[in-house]
Amino acid sequence: MSRIHAYFSVDTLVPSLLSYLIESQNSALARHEVFKVAVSGGSLPSVLAKALLSEEAGHQVQLDKWQIFFADERAVPLDHEDSNYGLLKRELLDKLPEGSPQPTVVTIDPEYLDDTQELADNYERQLIQFFAARDSVMHPIFDLLLLGCGPDGHTCSLFPGHELLREDVAWVAPVEDSPKPPPRRITLTIPVIKHALRAAFVATGAGKKEIMKAIFERPEEGLPCSLVNSFLGEKVTWFVDNAAVEGVHYFRMSSL
Repeated sequence: MSRIHAYFSVDTLVPSLLSYLIESQNSALARHEVFKVAVSGGSLPSVLAKALLSEEAGHQVQLDKWQIFFADERAVPLDHEDSNYGLLKRELLDKLPEGSPQPTVVTIDPEYLDDTQELADNYERQLIQFFAARDSVMHPIFDLLLLGCGPDGHTCSLFPGHELLREDVAWVAPVEDSPKPPPRRITLTIPVIKHALRAAFVATGAGKKEIMKAIFERPEEGLPCSLVNSFLGEKVTWFVDNAAVEGVHYFRMSSL
């Protein structure tokens, strides 16, 4: 069963998220000397940046050991306002002190923007280079997925009822018909999510209250966020503010 940690506000959530990131990082470094993280877009890069740019992060965060991938990306140029990479760059990467350790960031190749299948295939080839360059593996194993929760219960670019929820082979899949603009995207697939060692959701604001009720009180609806909870169980941790979970009944919730 996944865990929820609820906080008074985003500002009080950030220190606990930072502690979680450091613990996840150190666990990964003990295994293989790098920290392989997939991040999503939305409000998550802003909260992530608040944690990693805080004074408390100090020397505990070893960003030069981080390999950052994207849980999903939009088929737009990297400097486009809709780009998840562009968002992470503005919120975090551009604000890192000059001369400080820098993470490895693996982006889509803009050469393939006109063909989402090739865009997805190319990103999958990049994952193979990082996860399976010398070995034959069935799936990449991320140390951590940092995910958001859409108002419809989508995560990555996996939407409720979409045929991609049944994809069981590809690591990265194209999306041509996202119900949320822009319509053309690529996304990690359910098989990749299933093999992650950890996943953390960040969901804040009263606008998430109704979908949080559906995710935790009606998991049988099979919303993508609910599926992540189901597949990964105790490997999933939710960081939320009180406004997002007001009235949500969940027996393992802790309020801080």
